[in-house]
This record gives sequence, C-alpha cells and structure tokens, in this order.
Amino acid sequence: MPPYSSNQKHLIAEFVNCTEAKDSVAAKYLKASGWNLPSALDSYFSNGSVASSLGDNNSLTKIFDSYRDDPAENPDLIGIERAMEYLGAINVQLDEVNCLAIAELLQCPSMGEITRKGFMDGWLKSFCDTLPKMTAHANALRTKIQQDPDLFRRVYRYSFPLSRMQGQRNLQFEIAAEQWRLFFTPEHGGVQWNTASTPWLDWWIEFLEGRGKKPVNKDLWEQVEVFMRKSREDEEFGWWSPDGAWPGALDDFVDWVKEKRKGSEMDVE
Repeated sequence: MPPYSSNQKHLIAEFVNCTEAKDSVAAKYLKASGWNLPSALDSYFSNGSVASSLGDNNSLTKIFDSYRDDPAENPDLIGIERAMEYLGAINVQLDEVNCLAIAELLQCPSMGEITRKGFMDGWLKSFCDTLPKMTAHANALRTKIQQDPDLFRRVYRYSFPLSRMQGQRNLQFEIAAEQWRLFFTPEHGGVQWNTASTPWLDWWIEFLEGRGKKPVNKDLWEQVEVFMRKSREDEEFGWWSPDGAWPGALDDFVDWVKEKRKGSEMDVE
C-alpha cells in the first residue's frame, strides 16, 4: 500500500469495514471521491461491477421467507420477533439510529414489521442479495448517516409515522423525547446537538416538559431537525427571524433560551 496519512488509513479501514472490499479497492474509490467516505461508498454500491454480482430475486425471496413468522396467515410479512432476529443477523442494534435507517430503506409500515415488497425493493436497489452484503450495506449506512445531512433528514422524518401509536396523528411526547435523545446524540449513531456552551437537547426537552408534555405534530417534528442544524451553525441566533415560518413552540423556545442565558450570566456576576 502506498504511503497514506493517518486519516486516509482510517478512511480506508472504514471503507473496508463497510464493504468487505480489499484495501486497494477502498483506496481507489476514496481517491476518486476526494477522500469523502459517504461519496466513495455511494460510488461503490452503485458501481456496475457490484450491481452485476446481484443475482435474481430468488436469493432475496429465500431470505425473506426464512424469517416469516406465520407463512400460512401472513405470507408477505415478517413480524416483530423475527424482524428482531433478522436485524441481529445483519448486525443492526435496536437502540441505534441505523435501525431506523434500515426501516426507511425497507419502507417498514410500522416498527418491527417488514413487508415482502419493501424488503425486495429496498435490497434490490441497494444491490444486496445475501446476508453478508446486507451487513456490509448496514455498516455503510451507520457511517454515512452521521455525515450525510440529507440521509439523516430522510431517516429522521420517516421515523415520525413509524413511531406514532396506531390511530394517532401526533407523536406522544415521551416517545418524541426518546427519539430526540437517539437522533441528537452520537452514542447510538446520531449527531451531537448539545454543545460546550449550550445544552440544546436538554434544554429543548426541559422546555417542552414545562409546557405540559404536549403531543408533537409532524410539522414541529420536522422543523426541530432543521432548527438543530441551524443552531449548531450559529448558537447566537443570527439566522433567526420572528417572522420566519417556524412552529410556535420553536419561536417560544428561542425566547426561553435567551432568558435562560440571561439568568446564567446574572448568576456568574
């Protein structure tokens, strides 16, 4: 292997871990992408040589059928228990953001259920027809979701209908708070919202608790992620406008944060 910097060696190792490709192949794709790991992984998985290694639907059908709970009653559905086994087989933990990324990829209709159509469509477009390939793709998603804002947003938004109680339009506060702690901390594959100067996530949940733990609607859910990105870029609200089309809860949160900061400054004095 030619001499690479420590960071480049790390990227090569990450690529190999995600794809099970050789070091030389990893270096080739990383160089072509300017050493951008998500772009290199995208190029690899969409490459014709990788795609051509995918056989027909038979292998995918066999995998799906092997995990069905009740072939007689529900021939086109994998239920919760077997779905958990399947996720374990491709090295995806239930308490990580990547679990929701797989749910989005397979278009799961509810938490812990996988349909035949979603399974087939999701893995066919990802060029994965064996458990090892699915595991490699899941590893790639785990890396990519923290670095690709578009993928993160897609998975985050898909989690809203996935996490709602059956028959409800909004998300219960307790479930929303649990999901925010998952998405907005790095420990389980999310991105860090809290900063050294402002505990954004902690304050956001504290603020909503003070407002009575009201259910979270779709608009608020989606805009919280946009707000998170903006606040990470500029913690002093230079981007904020009271005339913006933000949900009322976020308007009030900005005022709440400003007052809390004033109180902290007075305590220091």
